[in-house]
Amino acid sequence: MSPKQSKTLPSPQGENPWTAWLGRTLSTRGVQSVAALALLANTAMVQPSLAQGAPPAPSVTVANPLSRSVTQWDEHTARIEPSARVEIRPRVSGQVAEVHFQDGAPVRAGDLLFTIDQRPFRIAVQSARAEVSRNEAKLTLAEQQVQRYGPLVAQRFAPEAEMDTRRSAQREAVASLAAARAALGQAELDLEFTEIRAPRAGRVSDRRVDAGNLVQVGVTLLTTLVALDTVYASFDASEAQYLRYARAAHGGMRPAGAQDGTAVQLRLLDETEFSHVGRLDFVDSAFDPRSGTIRGRAVMPNPDLLLTPGSFARIRLFVGDSASLMIPDTAILADQSGRMVLTVTPENTVLQRPVQLGQLVDGLRVVRSGLSPEDRVIIGGLHRARPGSVVTAQQGRIGPSPLASAE
Repeated sequence: MSPKQSKTLPSPQGENPWTAWLGRTLSTRGVQSVAALALLANTAMVQPSLAQGAPPAPSVTVANPLSRSVTQWDEHTARIEPSARVEIRPRVSGQVAEVHFQDGAPVRAGDLLFTIDQRPFRIAVQSARAEVSRNEAKLTLAEQQVQRYGPLVAQRFAPEAEMDTRRSAQREAVASLAAARAALGQAELDLEFTEIRAPRAGRVSDRRVDAGNLVQVGVTLLTTLVALDTVYASFDASEAQYLRYARAAHGGMRPAGAQDGTAVQLRLLDETEFSHVGRLDFVDSAFDPRSGTIRGRAVMPNPDLLLTPGSFARIRLFVGDSASLMIPDTAILADQSGRMVLTVTPENTVLQRPVQLGQLVDGLRVVRSGLSPEDRVIIGGLHRARPGSVVTAQQGRIGPSPLASAE
């Protein structure tokens, strides 16, 4: 054997070591290649699936509007007004001697409010009485002279002209006495006017003059008085509301006990219930051409004087009983165009519906127009719905409260 030739030694197992190493290398690479091919195949199958898939439609709760008979009321913003307003002004001129009331106090008819200095008016009364006495004396003398000259003229001892003069003096004395008595009555009336009294029951404002001030007849404002035993609640109604009232009244749709006017309920701004009950007593004769509204007025009893003139209140008028659709307040949206609700079509597409709303009854809002009993209104998951989008609708219900639950 040549020394350059390599010597091949047999493996312990009797095989060539180079052959064994090559076999092990090919075997490992083959497994890796197969695994790589399988991974590529799986990736190729998953990627088209991800590309073709879409997120699921958002889930919302829908329900049909609740239909029931509801007593219809129309609500308005009203202003409380006094049933009477009186400006207290003096009927004689003079100096205010005394003020007899507390500012803002309730008064009864006939209560003394101011006293004007009475001394000049007492003097005027005494002078008028003296004038009456003088004219009574003149009349007595004239009557006596007529009686004396009567027989003389009859016996022709006195001329007829003298008798005519005596009779004329008698008639003049009668007229003078009547004038004097009228002047006495005026003087006594002026003396009475120095005591300024409340013309009716109500509440007075603050005094505008104090004792010691000179006041002028018919000019100086002393105070004002408003009648509060009954007050007015004035409001403006639209043409559509007026027509609804008129048709309801023509058809006799009025509650029992309100034969003299449509029933009215009122609540103040800090009240939750319409606890004040009155009646509609006046509707203006024409619409305001600038606003297209007509003015109405309700009479409200005010025994505790809580309803104060100038304040605002919410008032509602009875219209009638009718079948109405009702939905929760939470299902109502609002924007600059008005109020609306979102409904779901049979194709599960969200649709926006403008609505006109009525009063709140048992926690549900009356819908006057814009919905039908078959509409599916979104009452849950409203934040996940957009007009025109597709949703997954779950059936819910609208009960006697605004809560809705999926079935």
